[in-house]
Amino acid sequence: MSYDDMSGRRVKSMEKSTRKLSMFGPRPAQKSLAHELIERMTADITSGKLTPGEQLPTEQELIAATGVSRTVVREAVAALRAEGLVVTRQGVGAFVADKARRPFRIDLDERRTLRQMLQVMELRTGVEIEAAGLAAERGTATGKKRMEAAYDAVQSAIKRGENGVDEDFAFHGSIAAAADNPQFLRFLEYLGRVIIPRQSVNVSGLRSPAAQGKYLEKIQNEHLDILDAIRGCDVKQARAAMRRHMLNSRNRYQKMAEQLGK
Repeated sequence: MSYDDMSGRRVKSMEKSTRKLSMFGPRPAQKSLAHELIERMTADITSGKLTPGEQLPTEQELIAATGVSRTVVREAVAALRAEGLVVTRQGVGAFVADKARRPFRIDLDERRTLRQMLQVMELRTGVEIEAAGLAAERGTATGKKRMEAAYDAVQSAIKRGENGVDEDFAFHGSIAAAADNPQFLRFLEYLGRVIIPRQSVNVSGLRSPAAQGKYLEKIQNEHLDILDAIRGCDVKQARAAMRRHMLNSRNRYQKMAEQLGK
C-alpha cells in the first residue's frame, strides 16, 4: 500500500512518533532487508513496545530511520498485515492490530540446540509417516522415479564426501510430493532444510570423517527401506519404515544431547 498521498494527519503526538522511531535504528547488513525489518517490527509489536491501536511510523520516517528503500518498507508492512499484526487505513497509515498475536512459526533461533532440534523432529514425525503411507497408496510412476532420483542424489553426495543435507531434504520432499496432497510438501518447505539435524546442529566434535560416513550410510539404508515400501505400494510398510527412520534419528540425536548436556 502507498503512503505517498496520505493527508499527513497524525493520530499520535510528535513525541510518541520520535519514541517509536528510536526502535528502528540503522540496520546492520546481514539478512535480507525486508526480512530483518519484519522481524524487528514483529518483535516490537509482540513484546508490547508497540501497543494495539498504535500507529506505525510513516514510510518516510521508516526509510529515514532504517536506511532501507520504500519497496522494503512496503514489503515489510504488507507481510505484517498478512500475519494479522498490522491493519492499514486508507489515507491515514498503518496501525498495530487490536488483537495482534504472532502466528505459529519455528524460528532459526529455536533450532540451535539438540534438544530443540528433537522437538522439531517430533513435530515432523506424524506428518512424514502419513505422507509415506499416502505416497505408497497414491504415488505415480513419475513420483516414484523422482524419489529414486532423490535417493541416488543422496548416495552421490555421500560418495563425494559431502553431508548430503540438500539431497536428504529433497528426498523427503519427493515423498511428500508423491502423497498427492500439496500441503505435505508445503509443510516441509515451510520448515526448510535446516530441519535436517546435521545442518542445524554442530556435531563436528563428536564424529570423525569415517564415523560420519557410516552414519550417513545408516541413514541411506533407512531411506532405502522407505523407498522400497513405496515402490511396492505397501502402505503399512511405508509408514512403518518412515516411523523407524524418524525414531532412529531422534534416538541418535538424543544420545548426542545427553553427551553434550544440551
